[in-house]
Amino acid sequence: MLDHVAFVFPGQGSQAVGMGSDLCEHFPVARALFDEADEALGYPLSRIIREGPEEALRLTANTQPAILLVSIAAFRALDLVPAVVAGHSLGEYSALVAAGALQFRDAIVLVHRRGRYMQEAVPAGVGAMFALIGAEPDAIAEAIAGDGGAVDIANYNAPGQIVIAGERQAARRVAAACGARQAIELPVSAPFHCRLMRSAEDRLRADLAAVRFEDPATPLYNNVDAARVSTAAAARDGLARQVSRAVRWTEAMQHMIAAEGIRAVVEVGPGTVLSGLMRRIDRSVERLAVDDAASLAAARVALGA
Repeated sequence: MLDHVAFVFPGQGSQAVGMGSDLCEHFPVARALFDEADEALGYPLSRIIREGPEEALRLTANTQPAILLVSIAAFRALDLVPAVVAGHSLGEYSALVAAGALQFRDAIVLVHRRGRYMQEAVPAGVGAMFALIGAEPDAIAEAIAGDGGAVDIANYNAPGQIVIAGERQAARRVAAACGARQAIELPVSAPFHCRLMRSAEDRLRADLAAVRFEDPATPLYNNVDAARVSTAAAARDGLARQVSRAVRWTEAMQHMIAAEGIRAVVEVGPGTVLSGLMRRIDRSVERLAVDDAASLAAARVALGA
């Protein structure tokens, strides 16, 4: 086990056509996982990842299993055991697979359904998400309370970066009223992690209840409570509640670093979004990222593995 090292797994937004191709070329375990994903889902997700089109990969029901697949392919190719894991939104499923709490085949089917339920919860164009740069949490909460519309804080990503989600016009009003230095509408197909996702949460609970969970062999810090999870029941419940509630990433990382003595964080999967957030959360923590053979080799050297 890697002492004082955490593995973190990305969420939606890190996808790109061609991701994972280099891993498949260099690691048989990654190639086998792509085949297993296609078999579990009953359609060629691996081809969409490799060839696109980008519009197909951006469909939430494809994006979510695609990111989980590439993340676990990178994790298995890396073949190291961290002291603790965490995942951002969808990435919590990847983290639970890495922790031995959830089987890969179950996880990829669950996130495919999760993506579909979240997409179907709100008609296209009705909802929106805005990243608010430079706004204080209290000011955002005050703007939400004053507006009274269907909008919530969806992501506490890092100090100075908070995301809101909800009904489009209400979200736009809150974004304008909260004192943000910049408000950026995100290119997403639905408003995730807000009250409009409650129907998706209800549907997903039934699927989660039907899947076997184990106690995590590696401790996990979850999104919805920003707390350490060590039982199967807590892992399952956390996945259900996070659908319509905020991702408390800043707190989760701060609690994890302090409680576990974390000195290095490895982002396992496509992109470097979480590495960028970590730079804003705690600059003292070493940041590594693994999404291809070269970055994997560099991470192993950096970790002394």
